[in-house]
Amino acid sequence: MPDTSRIDARGPRFAASITAVLLLVATVLSLIGISTQRGAYGWFAYQPLADATFRPDGWAVQQLPLLDRVADPGFVVVLVIALLFVWGVTSPRTAPWGVLYRRVVQPRLAPPTEFEDPRPPRFAQGVGLFVTAAGLLVHLAGVPWALPIAAAMAFVAAFLNAVFGLCLGCQLYLVLQRAGLIGRRGPAAV
Repeated sequence: MPDTSRIDARGPRFAASITAVLLLVATVLSLIGISTQRGAYGWFAYQPLADATFRPDGWAVQQLPLLDRVADPGFVVVLVIALLFVWGVTSPRTAPWGVLYRRVVQPRLAPPTEFEDPRPPRFAQGVGLFVTAAGLLVHLAGVPWALPIAAAMAFVAAFLNAVFGLCLGCQLYLVLQRAGLIGRRGPAAV
């Protein structure tokens, strides 16, 4: 049985690289989607309607249906990414990017020299889930720009991890651990 108390430190960076690419695509798609359409404010499209109640400027306000918000390509991609984050949090050993790394990439690399605790990267997956889920929910509530902002925030975090090895979620985990709020198994090491 493999040792699950330490993981190859290159694995989370590999996963962050793929996640960053997906989040970049999601950000671009959400920027060109209905969340940022010119003339739309919170999915209130201004259209002249003959039998509608008119505003003082002569245009009627009609809210776009929920189905239009769900069918937005940016929403769909961010939803898939959020589901991948759920997978990474609930079952990190079977998450697709970890399996791909362990089965395809890692055997082609030199043996790992640097190992890390798996809890901070798993917590970082939870932070990514929180950010993307918040963006999805606020998007569905009708707030303009919510989806591209959430996707861009998650992209920046994944990009920093992939390129520079700076895991913002891991750093947050360590701060919360030092504060005694999470992750303590026993007394702190001196």
